[in-house]
Amino acid sequence: MNLFSLSLIAVGLSMDAFAVSICKGLAMKEINLKKACIVGLWFGAFQALMPALGFLLGSRFEKNIIAIDHWIAFAVLGIIGASMIKEALSKNEESANDSLDIKTMFLLAIATSIDALAVGVTFAFLQTRILPAVSLIGVITFTLSAVGVKAGNVFGSRYKSKAELTGGIILIGMGIKILLEHLTA
Repeated sequence: MNLFSLSLIAVGLSMDAFAVSICKGLAMKEINLKKACIVGLWFGAFQALMPALGFLLGSRFEKNIIAIDHWIAFAVLGIIGASMIKEALSKNEESANDSLDIKTMFLLAIATSIDALAVGVTFAFLQTRILPAVSLIGVITFTLSAVGVKAGNVFGSRYKSKAELTGGIILIGMGIKILLEHLTA
């Protein structure tokens, strides 16, 4: 997988964390670099950790599934993307909470990175070099999350659903690209 494709996947995966970061920023009366970095570190670290774990799991099953790996990648990315689009288009609003305590951030980091676990499994099937992939995912998620805190504080929740919608479209597009590359090879 090339750098551009990995970057698109990283941006797509980070959109949930970006949307939650916007909510965090919206709820904060005052923000500073430290608060933005705390949010970015939590989300970036978990977005990097989860695909690494998924890669380890997927590597165990790679030999059994290699003939259909492109279909699995297509299905996983498509399902995750569709879920993000559905959430973006839903009318349910999440309540904003400015807490940065360990329990709150841990739960949010897990919730926003579950999809990255599934993507990590597809990385194993596609024989992606995992260290550069998870590093890129972590750095992009950290950056977008820190920016999301500031954006939420300045602009409010106006961009939350657009971020999730964009992330979902990117992931579906990458799934289609992977499938087409394997079918035409």
